[in-house]
This record gives sequence, structure tokens and C-alpha cells, in this order.
Amino acid sequence: MIRTSLIALVLGAASLASAEQALPESAKVGQFYAGSQAYTFRLFDVMTALDKIKQAGGKTVEFFPGQALSATDKTKFDHNTTAEQRAPVKAKLKENGLIAVGYGVVRLKNDEAECRKIFEFAKDMGIGIVVSEPAEDAFDLIEKMVKEFDIKMAIHNHPKRPLDRNYKYWDPEYVLNLVKDRDPRMGACADVGHWTRSGIKPADAIRLLKGRIFDSHIKDLTEFGNTKAHDMIWGTGKTDIPSVLNAFAEIGFWGPLHAEYEHNWETNVDDVTQCLAWLKNFKLATK
Repeated sequence: MIRTSLIALVLGAASLASAEQALPESAKVGQFYAGSQAYTFRLFDVMTALDKIKQAGGKTVEFFPGQALSATDKTKFDHNTTAEQRAPVKAKLKENGLIAVGYGVVRLKNDEAECRKIFEFAKDMGIGIVVSEPAEDAFDLIEKMVKEFDIKMAIHNHPKRPLDRNYKYWDPEYVLNLVKDRDPRMGACADVGHWTRSGIKPADAIRLLKGRIFDSHIKDLTEFGNTKAHDMIWGTGKTDIPSVLNAFAEIGFWGPLHAEYEHNWETNVDDVTQCLAWLKNFKLATK
């Protein structure tokens, strides 16, 4: 259970820079900046994925490392690509009216040359958030990078692993303790679906991490506390997306929110379209 006493650790965090500040109003879907993680369309190449995100009504994009560049160029699109290989992706983003805001989940190790390559890629692509499940001996180096590049690092959470006690990023308290005394550009990518799978109420975790959430992967799942639960249309599952969005609004986080729809992989454009349409029509609770 999340100890509410830890909320006191972040009460002064409202002044921290938030990921949405650099985004235009045109990047909003309803009241939130929103789009899709390219992993939603991992069975397709980057160019096709960007077309599908536009078709679904997304405005922002989070890339992941390793997706094929195009139908004719199977180069893996990641931080190892050249400027020439990135140019068509930049052009496609502009053509589709999409904004690249995140890159991950990518491993940040205690290796300056490798970390620098990742942050240089993000800077070149105009990306402001590197999403990672970093090596735990890399935080001093990561802090150096976020200061040098003025790019945020957001710790992503996968579900709790009962057979792997060394994996702790599922626990928002643990994540908070890693970043609370660090540069304000070090925080969390709130994967609300994986919190649901871990038996954590996402709204509680969101309030705990106030001021340190820079990005979110949105999933609404068939079951609570079951690692095998799968995605449903937002607002219809057990993740309680309305409470998630109201908690985000409460802490002053307006996105980016990224659909990461890991179901109906070959035909999920319609599902993502329905999710974003639901978001567009969602009305926040009033006090």
C-alpha cells in the first residue's frame, strides 16, 4: 500500500517544470496533450505507425527503440541512426501534424558514451523526455545528462515480478525515493496499466508522484491485479481511467498521455481511435 505520508515529500513540487509546457494547444485531445506510443503499432514500420497514429486522432508520439524505419528500409529506428536516416521520420511527423515528445523505454546504463548518444538523439529529434528503466548505478550520470541537455528522464514501470525481488520500478514509492532529491527533470513515466496489473490504484500513485510525472502510458485493462489482463477501450475497464484523469488534473499534469494499446495488434487502429475519442469527450470532475 502507498503510504500517504510520503505525499508530504512532494508538496512543494508544484513549481517544477512540466512536460506539457512546450506543447502547443493543437497537440491536445480534449483537455490533455495526447497521442500514442509507437509500440502500439509495433507490427508495422515507423512510417506506417505514424500514419496510424494520425488516423486514430493522436497528436503526440513516443518512439521506442528498434522499430523498422519503413516498408522498404528495415533499419532499426533508434539512437544509433544517422541524421540522414532520421530525416524522413522528421518529414513524416511534419506531414502528419504530429509532435515527437518521448523516446523509450530505453536502457540508460552507467556508460557516458552510450547515454550521450541517447540524449543527442532525443535533442536532434526535438524530443524532451527519455523514458527508461535505468541501471541503478547510473543516476549520477543521468543527472549530468538531464542538466547538460535540458531533457527529462522518466522512469517507466512494468508490473511487479513476484519471482524477481530485484525489480522495484513497479513501486511508485521506490521511484519517488530515487528522484525526490535529484534534479527536477528526473521523474516518472506513469504506466497506469502496469500499476493496475501490480494491484496499485493508479490515482494514488499519481498523487504520490506529484510534480515528478512527465509522461504517461495509458491502458484500461480487463482486470485489476492480474498480470495477464489485456487492454480495453478507455473508460470501459478496471483501471478507472476517469479517476486517473481527475488525479492528473488535480496535480496539474496535462500530458502527454500516450495510448499503449497491447491488444488486437494487427487491427487496433479502431480501438485507439475509440480511446482518443473517449478522451476528447471526457469531462473532468468539478469540486
